[in-house]
Amino acid sequence: MAQQIRLEVVTPTGAVVNDDVDIVNAPGYGGDFGVLANHAPFLSTVKIGLLSYEKGNKRENLMISGGFCEVSNNKITFLVESAEYGTQIDVERAMKAKERAEKRLAQAAQNDESLNRTRAEAALQRALARLKTSRSM
Repeated sequence: MAQQIRLEVVTPTGAVVNDDVDIVNAPGYGGDFGVLANHAPFLSTVKIGLLSYEKGNKRENLMISGGFCEVSNNKITFLVESAEYGTQIDVERAMKAKERAEKRLAQAAQNDESLNRTRAEAALQRALARLKTSRSM
């Protein structure tokens, strides 16, 4: 068996993942990145998107929304605002959230409301990430 790395995904409500895995792929602000066992230490911000990891022949997908990642001593830790497995995502609810965000973006563009635009863009990113994660199962 290949070497593994300890993966921890932690939200304000508690740990979502705490397991030894083969590989982790995550959405960084500088681009997506992958981490294997014995990776060099680093820190990164992570954006809203799909975090995936593999253990053996099994792949798991999580939608994460913003936070930080640290790799050190054969362990990768994500401190994120939220994390949801693809199987937990309510696709219909995510579609409605996407539609609401798109309407708000259109309204904000007409009225030049930068605060509402920023919030609507974040809501749209979360909805799109949820939909992508639910389809990646």
